[in-house]
Amino acid sequence: MKSFFKTFFASFLGSAALLFVIILILIGSLISSIASSSDVKVDVKPQTVLYMSLDYDIPERTNNNDLGITFSGLDFSFSETDMAGLNDILNNIDAAATDPNISGIFLELSSVLTSSANIEEIRNRLINFKESGKFIISYAEAYSQSAYYLATVSDKIYMLPDGVLDIHRVASQSVFYKHLFEKLDIEMQIIRPENNKFKSAVEPYFLDKMSEANREQNTVLLNSVWDKICNDISAARNISIETINKFADDLTLLFDTQAAVDNNFIDGLRYRDEIISELHQLTNTADSKKINIIKNTQYAKVRPELYKGEDEIAIVYASGQIIDGEGDESTIGSITLSEAIRQARTDKDVKAIVMRVNSPGGSAVASEVIRREVELAAKEKPFIVSMGSYAASGGYWISSSSDYIFADPTTLTGSIGVFGTMPNLEGLLTDKIGLTFDGVKTNENSDFGSIVKPMTPYQLKMMQKHVTETYNDFITLVSTERNLSKTFVDSIAQGRVWSGSNAIELGLVDELGGIEKAIAYAAEKANLQAYSIKEFPKQEDIFESIFKTETQEYYAKSMQEKLGSGYQYLEAIEIINKIEGVQALMPMMVLE
Repeated sequence: MKSFFKTFFASFLGSAALLFVIILILIGSLISSIASSSDVKVDVKPQTVLYMSLDYDIPERTNNNDLGITFSGLDFSFSETDMAGLNDILNNIDAAATDPNISGIFLELSSVLTSSANIEEIRNRLINFKESGKFIISYAEAYSQSAYYLATVSDKIYMLPDGVLDIHRVASQSVFYKHLFEKLDIEMQIIRPENNKFKSAVEPYFLDKMSEANREQNTVLLNSVWDKICNDISAARNISIETINKFADDLTLLFDTQAAVDNNFIDGLRYRDEIISELHQLTNTADSKKINIIKNTQYAKVRPELYKGEDEIAIVYASGQIIDGEGDESTIGSITLSEAIRQARTDKDVKAIVMRVNSPGGSAVASEVIRREVELAAKEKPFIVSMGSYAASGGYWISSSSDYIFADPTTLTGSIGVFGTMPNLEGLLTDKIGLTFDGVKTNENSDFGSIVKPMTPYQLKMMQKHVTETYNDFITLVSTERNLSKTFVDSIAQGRVWSGSNAIELGLVDELGGIEKAIAYAAEKANLQAYSIKEFPKQEDIFESIFKTETQEYYAKSMQEKLGSGYQYLEAIEIINKIEGVQALMPMMVLE
């Protein structure tokens, strides 16, 4: 027996050592492959066309994985990608305007999956690009409304002969969980200030349709967005607003491609080979030669330098839901973002700060932690906010103490209001799953916060008091920082969401414009003629990002396999647990 164990452990250790060596070799090979792929030199030859396909959810900045690869599954297979962040897309357009080797831009727009505000920023930057005299050509097999809106900046808009042009105005849709929670025996205990009737983020938990207040704010918001889209299309294509609305209502363009040509919505019906021929003409290259094409992620590595100077302007990215503690690329952690702002404030080379806010809000406590750092930084350096797609509720909270606020016309902002939730899962866990609970406590409210029993009347009363006080703090803050009366702020608050166009009229923002304007304004306030850009917070290492993603995917897959149909209960619990404490969070709306 002793001999057996000696043999066993020797074999085990030998196998473990061999496995370790193999892993090292694999990691080395992976790193080598990645490095070699990144070392491939990209040349911008004369008569090059900058190619843009925006068929993904565009992040605020390009992921730290700047090696041009993505990993799929646990096998670590990798493939080329072109998922540039908004920062690189905008900078590429600016650089291409003055780059003598770039002849023009080709927009492939069969699918555009980003927000209205991002489209607005890209579109405005393309308008500036046209001043260079270089061409912009758009092509799609089918245009969504968002894609078409972006395409209208082009010199020529082409579509496949059998294609589709989908213009149908805008709509919002919310998902309501009331009946689901009833079936699962989940009780959502909701606390919000009495007058926060527009704070509709909690409505899906206790209603099965929109409240009248929510319907009102959505109607005003969507009309504002549509008016902007409609006016811009009208100006770009010389089509009357009446004509645009007519075709949006009757859906003719969806089924009649020739009508799109006849009414000047597009310039022609073309196959892809015909587009290639036109690009040959525009670049003065022979049909027998290959057109020089460069993608966003490639051009970002070799484009002419846009910002030069020893002095720096810091861009602090605040993207995602606001949470307590550490954050990542998709969330705003109070610790992570506060540290980033603090680093920008204490960096002697940084003369001004621009915070790019793209957030629907989140934890009220975390929002205040971040706002305090904004306040401290604004006392030492110009501190400018550039609002992206969302800067609402907690997103507005963290913006309020800045010196100046820019927003896009279609930015969703405001939502000045709060709510608290406390789930009671007693019915789900006991009646549906079969768990029972018992315990002891030292004091009357030692069990406050338990998710397996309802709150007592006293606990509900205290929660209501806390939420109401938090709302009062919010409107007081906005009143002070924006120099508005508290009564007026309350009248436009109550959780109501506004577009950027509406917000400037109400005094919630200072000027309409994108991040380019915000940077220019910051430079002006800091008296900078030449400057470079420094980004905060530091992005995750590529391998940290890879392993985090793979771990999350493996967890979800394994839990599905173990729980089967019961996985839906786990998902419901996780959704609820993510909303904890007092929240300054706007409703998530789907714009179509």
